[in-house]
Amino acid sequence: MSRLTPLNAEHEQLGAMFTDFAGWRMPLRYSSELAEHHAVRTTAGLFDLTHMGEIVLTGPQAGEALDFALVGHISALAVGKARYTMITQADGGVIDDLIVYRLGDEEFMVVANASNAAVVAEALVERAAGFDTVVTDKSTDYALIAIQGPKSVEVLAGLTGTDLSTVKYYASYPSKVAGVDALLARTGYTGEEGFELFLAPADAAAVWNALLQAGAAHELKPCGLGCRDTLRLEAGMPLYGNELTTSLTPYHANLGRVVKLDKPGDFVGRDALTKVAESGVDSVLVGLKTPERRAPRHGYAVLSGDEVVGEVTSGALSPTLGYSVAMAYVTKASAEPGTQLLVDVRGKKQPVEVVALPFYKRAK
Repeated sequence: MSRLTPLNAEHEQLGAMFTDFAGWRMPLRYSSELAEHHAVRTTAGLFDLTHMGEIVLTGPQAGEALDFALVGHISALAVGKARYTMITQADGGVIDDLIVYRLGDEEFMVVANASNAAVVAEALVERAAGFDTVVTDKSTDYALIAIQGPKSVEVLAGLTGTDLSTVKYYASYPSKVAGVDALLARTGYTGEEGFELFLAPADAAAVWNALLQAGAAHELKPCGLGCRDTLRLEAGMPLYGNELTTSLTPYHANLGRVVKLDKPGDFVGRDALTKVAESGVDSVLVGLKTPERRAPRHGYAVLSGDEVVGEVTSGALSPTLGYSVAMAYVTKASAEPGTQLLVDVRGKKQPVEVVALPFYKRAK
């Protein structure tokens, strides 16, 4: 039996098509994935992300515990700020990518992907042992709503007293939205301007409906997981299970910047990641584009002539760009932008060109 978010009735009323994702009944789309994708790129889209996991660490050594547990220097984070980071195995393989919010001097919230929330919570409890901190899985205490797109500021501004022009990227603010308490964060996973709202589950429906009503004049659309995947792909953002796995390190995904080898103290994975940083990687994540409408898909082989040089991790026809794009791990010798390669698409060799990521970047 799939778990239901507190917005399940709202999704049904809006005519959503559902899918099971990480044990949750989630909206895949409402009208069409294409229309929802374009709404986020041109106006605004509204997402239910309640399936994400929230794990809270409190206590005098909460920051130090996270420094040991994660690859980032979390104790250096200022109150109200957020940071993208990762939790790895001892061998450097990625368990999950995370966003950590510092809510107070002695309080941090770790947001994990739905499929990994329980694993991350368990790992944090284990790694925090010996530190003066308490780890609590508070996933059931939160609903999470995201509004993304160029009109998101205009839609949200009428529902909160918070001056959104002062809300910094990767920062969070205790706020009120539609009259109820919310943690308002300027974060997202679409490559667009936007916000994420952490709320009590009992308040989720009222805020969701208030945003839909306020967004009607701006052509805001409710959006499902389908368009979320094409949006993050265009923005070159990794998806756990595709670009990130326990068999790959952050360096393979061109995310070595999140690994803070110079932070004080030890952390899980330090030795292995230090070696990778020094020796380099044998395969790297690249972008691929093709003039063909048939998109390379996850698991398809990437070829140089007849030689297999990599594998596609994600691919789709880009609604914004009008051609097919993919991300793939390829050998370093094949990773230079402009390199011409092939993808084995069901027995047919389809030409692709290596390009720099991201495929799409919003105008600032």
